[in-house]
Amino acid sequence: MSLKNLHAGTEFSDVTKEQLIADFKVVVADAEALIRATANQGGEAFATLRTRAEESLAVAKEKMAEAQDALIEKSKVAAKATDEYVHENPWTSVGVAAGVGLVIGLLIGRR
Repeated sequence: MSLKNLHAGTEFSDVTKEQLIADFKVVVADAEALIRATANQGGEAFATLRTRAEESLAVAKEKMAEAQDALIEKSKVAAKATDEYVHENPWTSVGVAAGVGLVIGLLIGRR
């Protein structure tokens, strides 16, 4: 697997997944707080709704953990592929790093 193939489709999706996981954690925390706040509310409808919400949160937490594990695994694979590429092509890597540094320096110098 080449670095180009690995990196082309995953760069933006990984960032999106990380943001989605972070946002989802906030939603889960808010939902749990809402469930705790309504724990003293009576009635069959509240009890049923609270039970369904707790079950949905448990499933959502499990899926979130799976997505986070998958993201971590992809990150490890990307890091390993990058490490292998740099070891196989050290001068190309140095050239790319110098080019990126030059572009960043030019952009900073424009200010």
